Amino acid sequence: MAREFELCPGRRVGGEQPCFIIAEIGQNHQGDLDIAKRMIRMVKDCGADCAKFQKSELEYKFNKKALERPYTSKHSWGKTYGEHKRHLEFSHDQYRELKKYAEEIGIFFTASGMDEMAVEFLHELDVPFFKVGSGDTNNFPYLEKTAKKGRPMVISSGMQSMNTMHQVYQIVKPINPNFCFLQCTSAYPLQPEDVNLRVISAYQSAFPDIPIGYSGHETGIAISVAAVAMGAKVLERHVTLDKTWKGSDHQASLEPNELAELVKAIRTVEKAMGSPIKQLLPCEMACNEKLGKSVVAKVAIPEGAILTLDMLTVKVGEPKGFPPECIFDLVGQKVKKNIEEDETITEQVVENHVKKVKC
Repeated sequence: MAREFELCPGRRVGGEQPCFIIAEIGQNHQGDLDIAKRMIRMVKDCGADCAKFQKSELEYKFNKKALERPYTSKHSWGKTYGEHKRHLEFSHDQYRELKKYAEEIGIFFTASGMDEMAVEFLHELDVPFFKVGSGDTNNFPYLEKTAKKGRPMVISSGMQSMNTMHQVYQIVKPINPNFCFLQCTSAYPLQPEDVNLRVISAYQSAFPDIPIGYSGHETGIAISVAAVAMGAKVLERHVTLDKTWKGSDHQASLEPNELAELVKAIRTVEKAMGSPIKQLLPCEMACNEKLGKSVVAKVAIPEGAILTLDMLTVKVGEPKGFPPECIFDLVGQKVKKNIEEDETITEQVVENHVKKVKC
């Protein structure tokens, strides 16, 4: 069983704990603080566990030429990529305000630190855990420095190989044991044939001492629900207030009604996973009493006869008698009284039934 750890104060993940649901607001707030707060409130109302953003210190994440690159996309908020990103980037004070708001309404708040300086700020902000985006999963110096901060880590694995993920494990584990991996494919929106949910099982086998989760960029909720059924203990999905808004992430995001449906479906599936022990349940008793079958006499059987298989059949009987799985154990047993054709075979008519009939 995957090891448990406390991801947020009072909230553990892994083992038999419920799936921790991260609503990735990212930069779908359009650079508007009021919209960001509305989105935090929305994910709280929909039942998610955590509202997550993306924090960058742009000069540390991008080089000058990347920031100066012309950006003519329909999703652009500026003439250059730098102008576009600056429009969407909240200041430190704005992050403090958002975190305070999340605390006031009672939802966990964190962000992906998109560069080492962003991680420094988030550490100062006292977020409960660090999210490592797929783009930094093979950034080993970043991983090492982030792990040394001592906060729990959620590490996505988009664009990475299994070999790289083994290296990530070997770097992080000795420094900080409180982390998990998320299966992820970095495409927006993600097509079903590229999801590869079986990687969840591969991670569970390769890394049995850490929880495994899923970060999805597909449309709809079915694949994410399936991931939870496969054992995903942390689930991350992008969210938006309106998929038609400008921005490349909106189409791969869930609107409020979809997020609420996803949370409800996950909690239903978790209940349905239940116990691995197969047995007759109390809720089945009524059906069993009404339709459960018994061994009955196929023919009239005289007192003292030794039962043979051709004397017996299986029907819904009144009263209840031996269940069908006992029919072969009844063969060779002696009966103590006359049994009429179509009569139920009960314990009272079989000699030494307790000792000889295993059922």
